[in-house]
Amino acid sequence: MIDLADVQAAAGRIAGRVLRTPAMFSDAVSRATGATVTLKLDNLQVTGAFKERGAANRLALLSADQRARGVIAMSAGNHAQAVARHAHLAGVAATIVMPKFTPSTKVTRTAAWGATVVLHGETLAEAAAHAEQLAAERQLVFVHPYNDPAVMAGQGTLALELLEDAPDLDALVIPVGGGGLLAGCLVAATTLRPGIAVFGVEVEAYAAMAQMLAGRAVAVGGPTIAEGIAVRDIGELPFELVRRRVTDILVVPERAVEEAIGLLAEGAKTVAEGAGAVGVAALLTFGSRFRGKRVGVAITGGNIDARILSNVLLRNLLRDGRLLRLHLQIPDRPGVLADIAGKIGGSGGNIIEVSHQRLFAAASVQAAELEVMVEARDPAHAAEIVEALEQAYVVRRV
Repeated sequence: MIDLADVQAAAGRIAGRVLRTPAMFSDAVSRATGATVTLKLDNLQVTGAFKERGAANRLALLSADQRARGVIAMSAGNHAQAVARHAHLAGVAATIVMPKFTPSTKVTRTAAWGATVVLHGETLAEAAAHAEQLAAERQLVFVHPYNDPAVMAGQGTLALELLEDAPDLDALVIPVGGGGLLAGCLVAATTLRPGIAVFGVEVEAYAAMAQMLAGRAVAVGGPTIAEGIAVRDIGELPFELVRRRVTDILVVPERAVEEAIGLLAEGAKTVAEGAGAVGVAALLTFGSRFRGKRVGVAITGGNIDARILSNVLLRNLLRDGRLLRLHLQIPDRPGVLADIAGKIGGSGGNIIEVSHQRLFAAASVQAAELEVMVEARDPAHAAEIVEALEQAYVVRRV
């Protein structure tokens, strides 16, 4: 087990190697949730995620013999880049095992730090087994992403910094994958502030920690935008600390994570990946538990694919009513399209996309089907646009 002294010692070791990221009050998130919210922006780390804290501390503790042998890690993303970077800075050879499905950008970024990347296995479990095999064969030091006291202590420096910058917080909200970050933050926060509430957050498809704490068998799986915390196996060491100290584990739906990404991008002007945004998703989902309180939320990563971010923002616009997808049955005669465009433009709407089908979709040869994507200011404005069209056409919102 680790204690506050371990976390404080880790903070000393990683100083100058890991950024001391800002803790900033967010008016947008506060207004959306009813809490007074401070964001700890670890998405601003060099590799874009908090994982650098644990990796830097673990590598700083290597003996001369271990440094000479080199290190190995398994990860599909942030931990891989963190170990690769800090091994490079320390002059230590690093091997990173990544599953075959790992996006090429993450493979490239990891290799760019000088690490030897080995692609193996169809799943994280298969990649982990291969990494452990290579560690044994080559006498490499295995740097576990969460089930390691030095890694846990390094991750706990996030809470240490946050409480230094915002000492009057009532609660912390921390994402949960394997449990290392939550465990380290629990040690720091509950020792420095015995009365503080600390919540872990998981996504519905991967609620392993919540299931274990409830005494249920772990059953996880399926697609999620929070792939950074899509973990089946909780670390034994983190679990013991979490079991003793956590206030609660909150499980959030996929939609709330997408809404949180959008709120952070549009309102807080910060980019977060799915796993990095689940803390804000918890505030949106469990508003009554945080309303009126001072809450610190860890934004743990910003490594989101540009295409996925774009799709999330567009989906949020559709849900908010600021992007309308309208289906119209129209007569097939000259001037109709111009009339529809005029009604939309006259109402202040902006046409984004148009699909016009005459031959196959319409019920009558003298009719046509039109699908139009329109940008509106807000839901009320969207209703005005639809009302203007309904004066002359049958309109269905898709």
